[in-house]
Amino acid sequence: MSGTSMDGADAVLVDFSGARPAVLAAASQPFPDTLRAAFGALQQPGEDEIHREALAANALAQVYADCVAALLREARIDAASVTAIGAHGQTIRHRPGLYDGIGYTRQSQHPARLAELAGIDVVADFRSRDLAAGGQGAPLVPALHHALFGSEAETRVACNIGGISNISILPAAGPVSGFDCGPGNALLDYWIGRHRGLAFDHNGDWAASGRVDAALLAQCLAEPYFSAAPPKSTGRDLFHSGWLEARLAAFPQLAPADVQATLAALTAEAIARDVRSSAPDARRLIVCGGGARNAFVMARLAQALPGVAIETSADYGVPVSQVEAIAFAWLARQCLMRLPGNVPTVTGAAGPRVLGAIYPR
Repeated sequence: MSGTSMDGADAVLVDFSGARPAVLAAASQPFPDTLRAAFGALQQPGEDEIHREALAANALAQVYADCVAALLREARIDAASVTAIGAHGQTIRHRPGLYDGIGYTRQSQHPARLAELAGIDVVADFRSRDLAAGGQGAPLVPALHHALFGSEAETRVACNIGGISNISILPAAGPVSGFDCGPGNALLDYWIGRHRGLAFDHNGDWAASGRVDAALLAQCLAEPYFSAAPPKSTGRDLFHSGWLEARLAAFPQLAPADVQATLAALTAEAIARDVRSSAPDARRLIVCGGGARNAFVMARLAQALPGVAIETSADYGVPVSQVEAIAFAWLARQCLMRLPGNVPTVTGAAGPRVLGAIYPR
């Protein structure tokens, strides 16, 4: 899995033979700066996009193959022991048609090249089938969230905070639902990169050093996406540097640390609003993804959701960096077994669909 934070790839080796998915090994591979910059540039229209995207896809296949090789070394097994790789690719555009009726999503990668390099079958292109059925193509993890964190005794909400944040509503009884809340780490990473040259705000320390500006927070929360009814999904197509700079134009004197604090508060408040409106009986919020390591965001969530226990997936035996990768291993397995991978009540698709395309080794 490589998500909207665009910092690297996370891989897990998962055994699905038991009642719950069992992670046997994990590995990660950072993106070279040139690849991260290339994917960042592809988020917006530019010159010679087809050529630049093809080169980035080739480079990503090598990153993925290196990550798989590291995973196999960690697990001390060979490629022949692995049924398949579930490879999400790097999202460079996500336009599910929420406002303009233009429905498409693009995940850059070269799965045939990955199959050649790794010597393992590859399953890729998980989102387009759901879009073809009238869905958003995202989020695709709620079914796995339910398997890992659901309870028959209480309503829970699982929340992934990657570049974009999303929630899965896991009722004690009834259908699972979920949607993207808004920016997770994407704007936070952009802002600290611009002002301090860092890839991310470690532990939310820089945000904690600033002051939340109520007026800027209110202006950000006025974005129509936040009030749109689900099913809905979003990405860097909406929440990018230009979106932020447009809102900062009215606050020229605001200190950079105060902007960081406000962006962290935006991440937390967008999630908390959705939990309050869509899961008012939730007893627990179980957070995963890189944002689970941001103490400032986690504290803001606790402040905004009194009476809701704020936990992380690690409290349930699943490291916060592994949940998304486990989900795409599960989706690959569903595809190979010709079983549906989407949840229509989440994505808005016309019905259950088998997701993914298979590239034999």
